[in-house]
Amino acid sequence: RAQGMLVWLYDEDRWPSGFAGGLVTRQPEFRAHHLMLTRTPYNGTVSAASLVSNAHARRFENGVLLARYVVNLERGRLAAHRMLEPDETLPETGVIWYAYLETAEPSPWWNNQTYVDTLNPAATQKFVEITHERYKAAVGEFFGATIPAIFTDEPQFTHKVLPNRAEDSGDLFLPWTPDLEATYRAAHGTSPLETLPEVFWERGDGAASPARYRYHDHIAERFSSAYADTLGTWCGANGLMLTGHMMEEPTLESQTSALGEAMRSYRAFHLPGIDMLCDRREYTTAKQAQSAAHQYGRPGVLSELYGVTNWDFDFRGHKAQGDWQAALGVTVRVHHLSWVSMAGEAKRDYPASIGYQSPWHLEYPLVENHFARLNTALTRGKAVVRVGVIHPIESYWLCYGPLEQTGIEREEREAQFKNLTKWLLFGLLDFDFIAESLLPDLCPDAGTVPLEVGFARYDVIVVPGLHTMRQSTVERLEVFQRAGGTVIFAGDPPSLVDVLPSDRVCRLAEEGQHIPFARGRLLEVLEPWREVSVTLEDGRVADTLLHQIREDGVERFVFLCNTDRDRARSDCKVALRGHWRVNQLDTLSGKTHRLAARLERDETVLNWDFAAHGHLLLRLEPGWDDAGESFQRTGWREVSRLP
Repeated sequence: RAQGMLVWLYDEDRWPSGFAGGLVTRQPEFRAHHLMLTRTPYNGTVSAASLVSNAHARRFENGVLLARYVVNLERGRLAAHRMLEPDETLPETGVIWYAYLETAEPSPWWNNQTYVDTLNPAATQKFVEITHERYKAAVGEFFGATIPAIFTDEPQFTHKVLPNRAEDSGDLFLPWTPDLEATYRAAHGTSPLETLPEVFWERGDGAASPARYRYHDHIAERFSSAYADTLGTWCGANGLMLTGHMMEEPTLESQTSALGEAMRSYRAFHLPGIDMLCDRREYTTAKQAQSAAHQYGRPGVLSELYGVTNWDFDFRGHKAQGDWQAALGVTVRVHHLSWVSMAGEAKRDYPASIGYQSPWHLEYPLVENHFARLNTALTRGKAVVRVGVIHPIESYWLCYGPLEQTGIEREEREAQFKNLTKWLLFGLLDFDFIAESLLPDLCPDAGTVPLEVGFARYDVIVVPGLHTMRQSTVERLEVFQRAGGTVIFAGDPPSLVDVLPSDRVCRLAEEGQHIPFARGRLLEVLEPWREVSVTLEDGRVADTLLHQIREDGVERFVFLCNTDRDRARSDCKVALRGHWRVNQLDTLSGKTHRLAARLERDETVLNWDFAAHGHLLLRLEPGWDDAGESFQRTGWREVSRLP
């Protein structure tokens, strides 16, 4: 506080968060649990221990038998399955599977304890008592001022393990907790054990399984409510922001396996965050967190960045990785900073320490001053986002079965998820994902145009080739379309509503717009909602730029960055909807320059050279300054300096 700095708290002794260095899981009832489905009843065989920093399950043979099943497969699909009565003699035909509820065993990674049961709110409450309440007792007077937030790292549940081939005989695993059957029965009126085989295998009739969907949805809700909601409620009541990031955020498969869905937990984060390792470019990861920040009115997005980039990761990499994330909403940058000690394996950590051991550390303000100035602009006002996209995670759950039957559909849905994100982002049509699980609370009334989803407003909604939709989503889109809003179906409309056959969405698509799932056609139909475009010297549309637009009163801030680190994009034509006086905010010098521009119909147009990993930050003032016409294309004059 004396130095005018902030303290950001971390809630664990390593990762993933929740076990309080083993203090929580000294109590066996708070240890992680899983359901093991096996063809081999308990016989004294235990899987070999492994030192892993995630919640992967293995066979422990320390549990209780929940159920037995006779399972008959034909061509890899369920021909018949039946849960046996507790005292029923094993039948002479059919393959028998045994379902056990097991508890994790101690491991050195968890300080000779285990990971925590993140489906159990009482376990998370114990974590709060040991960690958060202890922080409060020691430094609680600084909460909300010197201490703005506490970081939680990679929470997850026991990862799901399904068969690669339907006839595989290996052990299978699902996240579970002792009272799961009770809460599932309260939600759905049946036991999840009655239909458990449908979670693992495809139905013989080829139909989608409502039971599979209900299991994945229920687990996602148990996890989000038990972990993130518990922490977020405590933080909100104590003047702290909950921040940090989830485990396995980027793909539909990774989320399904470890979280259920990432966006559902973001409802509890006052500053949602992401993790970007190995200099990856996970546009889906960043866009999910940014979407939640927009919809819940959060002040920004946090990123744990530069991890696992090795010791030769240069300033170009630091700027380029930071720029694309800034374009996608990241305003709080969490570096891997410096050592407490170089002893042991610490000295082999990477990236390089930003301290005196690195000869360039005194030059690092070149990077950080750029981002400090950039975020001065990108934390002002409100993001301009006119397009909403229904998130496809729930349709992916339906094809989360044996790879030999579902692998192709899984790959197609992953490709659509990744491609749609890149098509829109690099097409300079900003958008937000809309999680169906969050929509009812965020959008109680859909009868307005634009559609109000929490703090966000969308003029057009894109439905990207889903298999199923929630009835609550369909109802809102119907009302929105009747009110004059635009709904665009890209690809086949969903044939299921709440995983039951229905032509309701097809009728909605017929009344609205239905296009192929194709980049060119999608960008074409969204053109009326475009705010910025960039064309290259040869007339082609720019293909490597990301952007963000902020509206601050009558002014706008526009940030564009070139994600190509090796090749420039020269003499680009930048067209901005509306008539503006254009100022460049030079984040490297802190100076402001008035740029030459021209009017073309309803757009303000300027030319710009985007260097490799280069960027452009503009402040737009309403109206038109005729004096700007007298400048040369590359001319400018200084207006002011940024702090």
